[in-house]
Amino acid sequence: MTRSAILALTEGGCRLGRRLAVDLGGAGFFPCRGRVRAEIHRCWQEYDALVCIMAAGIVVRSIAPLLEDKRTDPAVLVCDEQGGFVIPLLSGHLGGGNELAIRIAGLTGGRAVVTTASDVLGRTPLDLWARDLGLQVADRPALTRAMGRLVDRGRVSVYSDYCLPALPPDIRPVDTAAEADLVITARTAPCRGVLLHPPVLVAGIGCNRGTGSEEIGAALAATCREHGLALASVCRLASIDLKQDEEGLLALAESHGLAMDFYHRDLLNRVEGIESSAAVLRATGARGVAEPAALLSSGGQRLLVRKRKWNNVTVAIAEVVSPWSEPGLAPSTW
Repeated sequence: MTRSAILALTEGGCRLGRRLAVDLGGAGFFPCRGRVRAEIHRCWQEYDALVCIMAAGIVVRSIAPLLEDKRTDPAVLVCDEQGGFVIPLLSGHLGGGNELAIRIAGLTGGRAVVTTASDVLGRTPLDLWARDLGLQVADRPALTRAMGRLVDRGRVSVYSDYCLPALPPDIRPVDTAAEADLVITARTAPCRGVLLHPPVLVAGIGCNRGTGSEEIGAALAATCREHGLALASVCRLASIDLKQDEEGLLALAESHGLAMDFYHRDLLNRVEGIESSAAVLRATGARGVAEPAALLSSGGQRLLVRKRKWNNVTVAIAEVVSPWSEPGLAPSTW
């Protein structure tokens, strides 16, 4: 849920700000006469959106030294004290500024002044579309250029290794990656289009007791590199239930927002076609861990990488072939 801060300068602005704070469901309200810059800087760290009822110039000068990245900067809106015009200045798409401006204009009876070209022309905002599908963008500047082509031409093309949900009318599927503006794949091979990595890879992990998260993560990253797979597409880890308290494994999952699945040896032993290990069988009672865990967690559909042994870690990678019909798949933070 978006946490909004309402900042106001004048007496009239404060009246509107207090009302909006209530109408927006408990947004924070900050009267800031004489301390505009300090209040904006404080709210920048604590809120997802800043609604500034004051002149745009004051706001622009105040936020200038804070700007970093549209993926992390809060949305910033300016509004006059009568609520006649609501203007998203920053993070209109990914930060939700455009949507919030429309909502506020509905409350004040004013007008949302949205200036992003895709919204004005009714084009699909590619950054939001990619985010909603859980796609990790390999090259942000390239996506920006693709968004420019969409605005100019009215359409872009997409190729996907996976069956996609219904597409907007201005995003058209093509048969090969070579002809596509956008390429949805878990592979890292370079292509003409923008690589978009979906959450489709499940890593089965076996490790010696006490192995640290950095070593496990390095083994997983190296395995992906060896096989031309995108680490950004790894969305889930899986192992034997004996590892439910393995601190390094749990820390890796937590630090990258990865789901974790653990399986009893009886379930692991039912998986066919895996490479068995006498050492693993003696230690765990399972014929294998990495391969069967990855297959079980992915729905048993496709093993891309058979177990790869590192010093203290074993990695296998399976693929979810229908990502948008599988519940619980979410992008990681690699």
